[in-house]
Amino acid sequence: MLAAARRVVCALSGGVDSAVAALLLRRRGYQVTGVFMKNWDTLDEQGVCSADKDCEDAFRVCQKLDIPFHQVSYVKEYWNEVFSYLVNEYELGRTPNPDIMCNKHIKFNYFLRYALDNLGADAVATGHYARTSLEDEEIFQQKHIKRPQGLFRNRFEVRNAVKLLTGADHLKDQTFFLSQISQDALRRTIFPLGGLTKDFVKKIAAEHGFHHVLKRKESMGICFIGERNFENFILEYLEPRPGNFVSIEDNKVIGTHKGCFLYTIGQRAKLSGLSEAWFVVDKDATSGNIFVVSLFTLILCEINAGIGRPTTFWHMRRGAQMTLPCPLTWAKNLKGLNSAFFLFYSSHGTALLPTPIKEN
Repeated sequence: MLAAARRVVCALSGGVDSAVAALLLRRRGYQVTGVFMKNWDTLDEQGVCSADKDCEDAFRVCQKLDIPFHQVSYVKEYWNEVFSYLVNEYELGRTPNPDIMCNKHIKFNYFLRYALDNLGADAVATGHYARTSLEDEEIFQQKHIKRPQGLFRNRFEVRNAVKLLTGADHLKDQTFFLSQISQDALRRTIFPLGGLTKDFVKKIAAEHGFHHVLKRKESMGICFIGERNFENFILEYLEPRPGNFVSIEDNKVIGTHKGCFLYTIGQRAKLSGLSEAWFVVDKDATSGNIFVVSLFTLILCEINAGIGRPTTFWHMRRGAQMTLPCPLTWAKNLKGLNSAFFLFYSSHGTALLPTPIKEN
């Protein structure tokens, strides 16, 4: 049986969430060490991703909390296991999610092993808005709760599967991006912000003088792209592959584009000269065609059955972190296989976006 968690290494990004996560752990009596991870070489991108400034802010957090600070570089690993995968998926016409792969391969693999093997950690912590089924004692609530008696209980004994649970703040919930973390990694991870809302986290930061992180602009989108236009960025790595926008209603060509990789299912298509809005519903990387639908067309979507027959699946709208329920109707498809169908209006922006996951 492993020793109970006392030494926790907290990943610090230089932002408010990870700073408050480290603070809460410190207040609970954990021996906390802060680590900043550099995953992208800023010299390659003329300093667009301010990793040096982020590192400085993370160091200042550790100074204020009086905890040790370390920094590690996973630039090579990130390039090989996240960025190369991302570019390849775009080239195939799919829309990858680098955050999922970064969490799976970098934060909860390389960083976790570094914390355990090099820093003697019992567990790691991050500023994600999520929970696990093991955090009945470690979770921090906004309401006043009695201090648990078994603070450092054994959380590592392998008996039951660890469940990844949504956080209290459904608008900031990040379980989608943590969905590929291994059971061992989940068992070794604490999410101090799981029971808190973003507004409450900011309040804690202000009360404890973390003004330098509160002034930071909240990171959105892909870090290594920074403030640049996505199209300009991806065209540095992929050659343009012109194709047509095709209406699924009558199969007519209604415009052209520079490449399937520039568009995501559910995204509004850039079509000049047309008064009504059109949205992407499918892509064919081989032919280069992007299939679009007008604003108020009713769409029937099909998804694979997978395991079991759920009546509801959860989806995430583009540009938002909140997951939303969508009822399913089960039926036999043309091949006689079980499939689930759901209806949506394209004006709702709820087109199903398959996010491919790289398997080991």
